[in-house]
Formats: sequence, C-alpha cells, structure tokens
Amino acid sequence: MPTNEEITRHHDPDPDENPWVHGPPAPETVVIVGYDPDWPHRYETVAAAIRGALGDAVLDLAHVGSTSVPGLAAKDVIDIDLTVADPRDEDTYLPPLERLGYDLTVREPSFHEHRCLRLERPRVNLHVFGPDCPETIRHRMFRDWLRTSPADRERYENAKRAAVPGGGRVMDYNARKQDVIREIYDRLFRAAGLL
Repeated sequence: MPTNEEITRHHDPDPDENPWVHGPPAPETVVIVGYDPDWPHRYETVAAAIRGALGDAVLDLAHVGSTSVPGLAAKDVIDIDLTVADPRDEDTYLPPLERLGYDLTVREPSFHEHRCLRLERPRVNLHVFGPDCPETIRHRMFRDWLRTSPADRERYENAKRAAVPGGGRVMDYNARKQDVIREIYDRLFRAAGLL
C-alpha cells in the first residue's frame, strides 16, 4: 500500500524520457462537451470487453477522469485505469487488447511503469498501472472529490474551458490546467487528513 507521502506527492515522468511508442501525436483540437449521461454506460460496455479479453489478468478496473463525474463537462473520451500484476509484462495484456482495437501509444517507465492504450471507437484512453500504484489512488480520490464538491467541480470545469484556447497537443492543454488540478488535490488531501 502506498504511503501518504507517495499518494500526496505529484509524480512527474522523467523529462528526458521519450514516452511515445509511435512518435508524438499530431496536434488535435480539444473539444469540451457537456456531460453525457451515456458515459457510464459506455464505460461499462468497454470494461466488460476488457475483462472478457484479459480474464484474471485484470486486478482492478476503474472509470476515472472527467467522464466519470456526473455533471462535469469533458472531452468525449472515456479514461480507464487498468491494474495488472506488472505493466512491464506487456505480453500478458497487450495482444488481447490489440485484438479489441487498442493501440499502445505511451510507455513511461519513469512514471510508475505507466502504459496508455488508445481505442478510437468509442474513444478510450486505457491507462495501465501495477498494484499499489499511488496514481490510481489519486485518480479515484480526485474523481470522488469532484463528485461531492460542486464548487471544485465548477472550478475544474472552468479551468478546462480556459485551457482550450492556445491549441497544440492534448499535453499542452493538460499543462494549462495543472495549477488548478494541484490546488484541488491539495484541498482534497487535507480534507482526507493526508497532509
């Protein structure tokens, strides 16, 4: 189990590490849409397919990110955290997921051995982590906090909309809202007694 310090510390990947499996993605326009009540159903359908393909290799699966927060506007992309025994052992999960249409796009050994796979239809980002990873705990805490904190949900939505102008890659958009995300994390960690 990760320590409080590991959970509350903001982990950043090694800036000298090239995470892109196929090279950096082309710039794409970030579009924020109103909350879609179909997102949880879309997650359930995709999650069932992942569980069916991977069987016991799935230690845990969770709907995270903005589409998991009722009422929150978001990019129309389902974010999922998949926990496996060892993300480095790609042979145990990658071929079955590729047969479902997933494409490995990110490999970040310096960031908890994170892998990210992309599905085009429906649009999914599948994040692969190992057991006892602080990042999966952080994702769930952030999701659950936004579900119960209307003020921070609105603050985050405003930050997302303000981050769209400026173009570039999705990572540029993510960087422009990072300060607000970290402010919310600080508040939720303090409320949970972790700081």
